[in-house]
Amino acid sequence: MRVLGIDPGLMNMGWGVIHVDGSRLSHVANGVCKSGKGDLAQRLLALHDQLGAVIAEHMPDAAAVEQTFVNSNGAATLKLGQARGVAMLVPARAGLAVGEYAPNAIKKAVVGVGHADKAQIAHMVKLQLPGVDLAGADAADALAIAICHAHHLQSARAIARVAPAVRKRTVA
Repeated sequence: MRVLGIDPGLMNMGWGVIHVDGSRLSHVANGVCKSGKGDLAQRLLALHDQLGAVIAEHMPDAAAVEQTFVNSNGAATLKLGQARGVAMLVPARAGLAVGEYAPNAIKKAVVGVGHADKAQIAHMVKLQLPGVDLAGADAADALAIAICHAHHLQSARAIARVAPAVRKRTVA
């Protein structure tokens, strides 16, 4: 299975694709979609087109996006929300289920603590995906999102395998 992680941003939208084989994770690709300058609609379109090309090239089976947090600048939060909408729309349009994770949940899944900084995230991504050449901090964050989603998918599968046996025992 291939998992696409997306770190939404209006100027730089990080993306990372990993391959999941049981509990083994391996790096496929990572990069950053850049919106450039211009009006908001054109910038969102640029992100849409670039992310669509990533999906067409790497053909992921699932996707995950970081949830947006609200900051003191309302206009910046709204623009980030619009970029996040693109990050959710493009994989959904490609038929992928899209998971969403809070920043602290991603950090906890990858680093082990919910308040890690970007350097710690990049370091742990490199440890979990040996040989990865990160395209930047946004790409590292996107790979962390993909890793978090892979862990959650593995847990969900394990629960699904065990649940029928548990139901049989409780019924009998």
